[in-house]
Amino acid sequence: MSITVVIIAVTCLISYQAFNDANLKSKLLHRPYLEHKDKEYYRLLSHGFIHADMTHLLINMYVLYIFGEYVENTFLAMFGAMKGRLFYILMYLLTIIAASLYTHYQHKNNSYYAALGASGATSGILFSFILFNPWSTLLLFFVIPCPAIFAAILYLGYSSWASKNSKDNIGHDAHFFGAVFGFLFTIALNPSIFQNFLSRIMNESPFW
Repeated sequence: MSITVVIIAVTCLISYQAFNDANLKSKLLHRPYLEHKDKEYYRLLSHGFIHADMTHLLINMYVLYIFGEYVENTFLAMFGAMKGRLFYILMYLLTIIAASLYTHYQHKNNSYYAALGASGATSGILFSFILFNPWSTLLLFFVIPCPAIFAAILYLGYSSWASKNSKDNIGHDAHFFGAVFGFLFTIALNPSIFQNFLSRIMNESPFW
């Protein structure tokens, strides 16, 4: 069984329990005020295993399965079974935390702010995939075909804009910083990955 499937199973189990237990959900939420005031730093990680509703959960787990399986298998091929699994787990868990640090500092004095969900981590997994496959075709909004490298630029641009202008109650900051962290973490594991990324952009482009 892959690490991706294990993460999905654990996330679904904890999320389902939180759907039916408001007290559990409250204890696991990303709450910058409590993290700062009461040192409940575990919330920076725990919120990535609960979701607002079943649709939120299914979308995140679908993205994780589709792209996580590829990234995990690529890590295994590049680093070997033990290191590959370790690096993959570390990337997923650290991306949850990294995606939340901006809002942690931004809202540390706001007792009303709360967030949840694995979107930051799945964004990191997606951008790790894009690093390996810049010209693969992704479906924007699950409908519009778009080269992955262009989808990445649009995703970051929109996330940055929406974090400042949108009132849709979606954690766009987490999407942005999770994506950036996943991209950079993958490069940090082996800088030659970035060289290969640039080479593929230049040599495999359908536009030149």
